[in-house]
Amino acid sequence: MSPPRRFPAEQFLNRELSLLAFNQRVIAQAADGRVPLLERLRFLCIVSSNLDEFFEIRVAGLKEQLKLGSHAAGADGMPPLEVFRRVTEQAHQLIGEQYALLNDEILPALEKEGIAFFRRSLWTNEQRAWIRGYFHKEVMPVLTPIGLDPSHPFPRVLNKSLNFAVELEGTDAFGRSSGAAIVQAPRALPRVIRLPKELCGVDYGFVFLSSVLHEYVDELFTGMHVLGCYQFRVTRNSDLFVDDEEVKNLRIALQGELPQRHFGDAVRLEVADNCSEIMTDFLLQQFGLERSDLYRVPGIVNLVRLMSVPDRVDRPDLMYAPFQPGLPKVLTKRYDIFASIRKHDILMHHPFQSFTPVIQLLQQAADDPQVVAIKMTVYRTGTDSVLMEHLLRAAEKGKEVTVVVELMARFDEEANLSIAARLEQVGAHVVYGVVGYKTHAKMLMVLRREDQGYRRYIHLGTGNYHPRTTRFYTDFGLLTANPEIGEDVNEVFKQLTGLGKAGALKHLWQAPFSLHSKMLAAIQAEIEAARAGKSARIIAKMNSLLEPEIITALYEASQAGVKIDLIVRGVCSLRPGVKGLSENIRVRSVIGRFLEHHRIFYFHAGGQQNIYLSSSDWMERNFFRRIEICFPVLEPKLKQRVLKEGLKPYLADNCQAWEMDSSGEYRIKPTKRPRISAQERLLKDMGVSVVSVT
Repeated sequence: MSPPRRFPAEQFLNRELSLLAFNQRVIAQAADGRVPLLERLRFLCIVSSNLDEFFEIRVAGLKEQLKLGSHAAGADGMPPLEVFRRVTEQAHQLIGEQYALLNDEILPALEKEGIAFFRRSLWTNEQRAWIRGYFHKEVMPVLTPIGLDPSHPFPRVLNKSLNFAVELEGTDAFGRSSGAAIVQAPRALPRVIRLPKELCGVDYGFVFLSSVLHEYVDELFTGMHVLGCYQFRVTRNSDLFVDDEEVKNLRIALQGELPQRHFGDAVRLEVADNCSEIMTDFLLQQFGLERSDLYRVPGIVNLVRLMSVPDRVDRPDLMYAPFQPGLPKVLTKRYDIFASIRKHDILMHHPFQSFTPVIQLLQQAADDPQVVAIKMTVYRTGTDSVLMEHLLRAAEKGKEVTVVVELMARFDEEANLSIAARLEQVGAHVVYGVVGYKTHAKMLMVLRREDQGYRRYIHLGTGNYHPRTTRFYTDFGLLTANPEIGEDVNEVFKQLTGLGKAGALKHLWQAPFSLHSKMLAAIQAEIEAARAGKSARIIAKMNSLLEPEIITALYEASQAGVKIDLIVRGVCSLRPGVKGLSENIRVRSVIGRFLEHHRIFYFHAGGQQNIYLSSSDWMERNFFRRIEICFPVLEPKLKQRVLKEGLKPYLADNCQAWEMDSSGEYRIKPTKRPRISAQERLLKDMGVSVVSVT
């Protein structure tokens, strides 16, 4: 095997810093006064959720490298210590901006709209009486204060849980005077508590659980004097480790590993900004952290908890207008899903078009006596998925149901274990793919007995089989009865459930076998066309772009004169617009109401306009450590739809599209042209029914 190619470090941007830059763009949505107010709050919460995972996985990985003394640099040439230093600096800055926006703009604006969060210092006597009653009835009975002394060591603190460090003075009934205690807030307690309207003077009044505990914490320590009470939260390494070489049963190994996720090594400590230096140093020492790992925040230490507020407030005028997704024209009347698919391929564009046809395909397959088998991959689907209910019913009716469940889908492991157990109980075949390779491909195959023999009905998608996320993730799904695509999908399922060499596929590109080489070949074909003086064009839309060989091929294509547009929502290591290297490459990131999630790859291909849809980003893990598929759009009308709906609006967007410059900085370029938002245009042009809130 030839050694991996090395490329000049200056040609690549750092992954972690690029990920923080993405969250900076999300914060800009929260700062945008044109965005409905409660949605601005939601964007701030999304940033906090993103940062939690960033610390749990990416920063945790950096700290592991530092612990091992690694000096190995990534493709960008930056050693781990320098990456950690810059990440820490930018993360502190970003979190500072986040809280400033919350405290100085969003909360005051919400209060003007009759949605108030009451501070302890401003509680009225009536509010105080109600809150105290709530504390005694709902909060105090479930609290377990832990005084710190030789028989009560510092407790094991759950990952991302809300806790309070209490400084005390005096002695208790046993003569103990440790001076400190820890109070852990049970996860069953709501973090945001709504007050009765008659006590608020506004339509919606809330208090934080942290404020309630601060106010009445002294009642937990009878006869002691509370000197200070400080909320804190620790973030831990949450990356699961399962030894691919030693594991004998993946499910059992994972079940043994999951409980430890809550107690991995600490990577970040968040404390309220009023926390004393003595207590701060004590907490850092307990968690084995340095000052650089400390994040002082002016407010609650977990903004994710505010995510529930928009759903608890009946103010549709402060949220995005609800809409009713449409259906492809062929499915707008009462229909037989199998007959519709036999007639021609059906392309669905979520969330502008409903995910219902996929659900109905499974529903009709479960009830149709002609259907003999169903096979499906599950990466993320939710714990209460209607899709799973149809699969369970199909298995109960005696159909051959095979489900490839990816147990290592990060943060969905427990849900997927539960799904696997339920399916096995009703006789479905449940397999866990291939150890060492995550099954990330999105495939559903229904085998039906018909007059001419067996026919396969296929659904392939760019997103998960998760009915909830299809309402706010942009994705494409294809329904087809094309026999050659059906053979390809069947071949991939054979690999996942059985043993044997990978067979040649007619249409699908598959990782880890052909996807990388096919992508490189498609780029190379555009290079050769450009060098021959012919038209050459590449447009690619994805979540992340990191793989060095693909990036290098794109640089070569740019130098050959290929015009390249990259629409990369999140992390991008490629530098566009560098003279002599990437002058013909433009990179943009669209951030808006919906999470941009489709992966679309367009190659001019001498006028054939080859278009592929995929579950895969252009990342090393997707190409080499995952089972992914990339499938062609074959029907000309559907190709034009992908261009019209999935690419051209995003290239025309001038208000939510951030352009990247050669240094890696993103900006929305000012323009005097009429405002164009890709997502708003698609809502309008695709005939989606937007519900009026006026």
